[in-house]
Amino acid sequence: MRAVVPRLSILACGLIGLACLAASAQNAVPPEAPGAKPEMTETCPGLVASDRAQTVPAAYRPAALAPNEARITYVGHSTFLIESPKLVRIATDYNDYVRPPILPDIVTMNHAHSTHYTDRPDADIKFVLRGWRDDGKPANHDITYADVHVRSVSTNIRDWGGGTERNGNSIFIFEVGSLCIAHLGHLHHTLTQQQLNDIGHIDVLLVPVDGSVTLDLDGMVEVVQAMKAPLMVPMHYFSTFTLRRFLERVGQHYDVEFAETPSFVVSKATLPTKGKFLVLPGH
Repeated sequence: MRAVVPRLSILACGLIGLACLAASAQNAVPPEAPGAKPEMTETCPGLVASDRAQTVPAAYRPAALAPNEARITYVGHSTFLIESPKLVRIATDYNDYVRPPILPDIVTMNHAHSTHYTDRPDADIKFVLRGWRDDGKPANHDITYADVHVRSVSTNIRDWGGGTERNGNSIFIFEVGSLCIAHLGHLHHTLTQQQLNDIGHIDVLLVPVDGSVTLDLDGMVEVVQAMKAPLMVPMHYFSTFTLRRFLERVGQHYDVEFAETPSFVVSKATLPTKGKFLVLPGH
């Protein structure tokens, strides 16, 4: 696959009977995406890590991140593992069925159905952020932990009786490194201008693309176009048919890239200059 971020590769040349000479080459860094409007930047400024990274279990020890980077791994369904330069770990739509291989520090949930939340989160998780409240008011999360800032913008969802559960879903915005990453959750309607203003500028958008149990295809395309994120990652698509149906719908206006692995590292400098969908393995 074409890498989302530059990687350092080592070119080794050997001659029999002679010492090996090694040289390294680094891919060129693509230009930065156009800057956000001032009011958008103020809404989602991003945070930069400076301290040494925390230790992680030996069974899961990814390469260290630069202060302006974030690592995003698709676990499945609507769950992503997002990691900061200080190795703060976030799991989105945390549930009892699809979970990351390591314990997150922060988990977010939504109330559509049980594959998007759990009533039994691990007691060692530092922050459990439910995207709804029992009294129907907006969740309004706004926390900072180490080099991560998490906030939420509430939306409504359909209830099982065909009515509306007000504020049953939250769009979570994660400020990690120099990036603003938004997870749309189980979105059921297009966004108002006030909601778009509250969300602010987004660099990476995690998008449910099933076109049925969340928002229909036309509605989700409208949301994607309104949010103007340079990099988008599909989720919640159940089958190859459903995924390709969505990609055919957006393919005329956005680049599409299929990744070979479910994880990538991204920074402001490596964002595409034209809107792109990056498809990670899994569903």
